[in-house]
Formats: sequence, C-alpha cells, structure tokens
Amino acid sequence: MRDLLTTQKQNCYRELIEKEVYTRLAWKVKYGQEYSRGPSLRGLKASEVPKLPAPRTVLPPVMCTQKPEELAVAQTTETGLQPDMRPVTPQIRSTLYQGFSKEGKGRNLYLQQRSQKSPDEKFQHPVLSSWEYGWRLGELVKEVKKPVYGRSGLVKDTFYARNGIFNSPAPTDRLG
Repeated sequence: MRDLLTTQKQNCYRELIEKEVYTRLAWKVKYGQEYSRGPSLRGLKASEVPKLPAPRTVLPPVMCTQKPEELAVAQTTETGLQPDMRPVTPQIRSTLYQGFSKEGKGRNLYLQQRSQKSPDEKFQHPVLSSWEYGWRLGELVKEVKKPVYGRSGLVKDTFYARNGIFNSPAPTDRLG
C-alpha cells in the first residue's frame, strides 16, 4: 500500500494522462473530419496542434564526497561561524562501526562513551542557558571529597556498627 502514492508514481501517472490527452487531441485534429460525431475542429490546422512540453531534466542530489571533519572546516570558512559541537575523537568514532548495538557494541557503546563526557568537553560554548551555571566547573573543582566529620558518616560508623544493624539502604529509603 505504501508504494501506491509515491511522488514518482504520481508524476508518472500525470505524464501518462497528459500524453493521452495530447494524442487524442492530435488525432481529432487530423482525422476529425472523416469520423465526426461531435463538434468539429475543422478550423484548426495540423500545425496548430498543441505539442507536448519538453521533458524537464531533474538532476540527482549532489553527494558529499568530503569527510565530516573537512566539511566542518569548509562550513566554518564559508559562513564564518563555528560549529556548536566539537568533533568526536577518532577512538570513540571507531567504536561506532564495530559490532552491533544488540551486543552492547557499535552505536550503543558509542553513545555510552559520549554520555560519559560532560557538555563542556563536547561543546565549544554553552548551548542552553541552564548550562552556564556549571560551565567549566571541572577546571575549578579538581576532586570532590566527602567531609570527614559529616553527620552521615558519623551515624553510619557509630549507630549501625554498635547495634548490629546492617547499613544497606533501599532505593525507596529517602525522605520526602
């Protein structure tokens, strides 16, 4: 059913109908006097028969032969704008073409590796306004450490260990 109304088939049917109409009209002008059943076209000459329009040649779309890196450089030089996203490293790009997503390789592994990078590593500048709050925060904070004398550590070390209660919180053990 999907193949019935494609643009290519519709154009084909349109051309067939136009050719049939022009052929009937040309026959009517040429032989209409001998086989007249309706209004005659005796006033028309054979040279006045409408001609079929010349077929329009439609060129196929131009295929890009440049590599994506070259294309990005070419676009920046033409428009003067830089692309939003930085190019992917060749190591991560190579995982895209190795294996199948169903096996955890290929596209699946590629997307996992890309999601491990923060937005400031993937993009030249913040694309969303919400990204501005934490943009380049990784350069300022090198390592996040838990406080040594924090309340949660204190309770975990003293209460749970002394009373014999195992500290294995469930995902639903949250306040609020």
